[in-house]
Amino acid sequence: MVRNVCVLGATGMVGQRFIQLLSQVPDFNIVNVAASEKSAGKRYEDAVTWHQTTPIPEEVRDMRIVNTNPDEISDDVDFVFASLPAQLAEPVEAAFAEKYIVASNASVNRMKENIPLVIPEVNPEHLEMMELQKDINGWDGCIVTNPNCSTIALTLTLKPLFDKYTFKRVSVTTMQAVSGAGYNGVPSMGIVDNLIPYIGGEEEKMQSETLHLLGKVNGGLVDRANFPLSASCNRVAVVDGHTESVSIEFEEDITVDDIEKTLSEFRGLPQERNLSFAPKQPVIVRKEEDRPQPRMDRDAGHGMSVSVGRVREDVFDNSFKYTLVGHNTIRGAAGASILNAQLISELYL
Repeated sequence: MVRNVCVLGATGMVGQRFIQLLSQVPDFNIVNVAASEKSAGKRYEDAVTWHQTTPIPEEVRDMRIVNTNPDEISDDVDFVFASLPAQLAEPVEAAFAEKYIVASNASVNRMKENIPLVIPEVNPEHLEMMELQKDINGWDGCIVTNPNCSTIALTLTLKPLFDKYTFKRVSVTTMQAVSGAGYNGVPSMGIVDNLIPYIGGEEEKMQSETLHLLGKVNGGLVDRANFPLSASCNRVAVVDGHTESVSIEFEEDITVDDIEKTLSEFRGLPQERNLSFAPKQPVIVRKEEDRPQPRMDRDAGHGMSVSVGRVREDVFDNSFKYTLVGHNTIRGAAGASILNAQLISELYL
């Protein structure tokens, strides 16, 4: 069944990515695009500074932008895809959730009680909190969030290992693309010939969200996974594709082959249900000594797969390390929300 959708923040970088991707998914039909008052009333093509590598989809080009207000959205909308700035997201998403299912990219609602924070291959059972959220708030709709872009890539690789083995500790160092900060987020004079060893709030998000995602739902709350996780986050001069260096110490005595086999064989509920936007293989293991690389591997699985390489023993007992690459604005942002919506549509509507 085709679901009607609205995109909030439609002129921003993530909003543009939503529109680009949704136009390729037959399950969804864009009926409204919403943005700030300065854009409202304009044709989408006239209001947006389009930064994607493909043209504006024809079905959206002539749409009139509406205000970010539930009263201006079509009654037959099934999902609202929200890519709003954090300072606006909390009240606006709550207003829309009174009537619609809001698939949110914002960080402000991710860790709240009764609001699912979901990667469909990792913790689809957390979606059960939607009904409790509706009951508590008296809403017809609800808010469902997806994690931080760097968290998604990391957690997709941790999930199959976490289910099979016991972690003593995990550490990760990221090299994150500039698109994660938005088009105007990092000045070219600040990043060209440079690396910025700080992304505000990013390390804290990775450390808390990952343990939350790997935890268990308990009465609308989540009992987080219990292992030490340390993150160091850096911004680098790459347009798209976050690279992460991961180190894991295990309780068990395992091998490189065990890790590669576990990652390669990992499949989740979206793959079992054959959802059209789900990659056939969520984690792809590369055997080349110099892969993965963002320019060569970010589009794996149409940007929805995470590529892992350089799986090797570390110097500590029962410790291993690997490098991963994930597309931060597809799997790490808009694509994550679209897959969440597909799974909700499949299971709950």
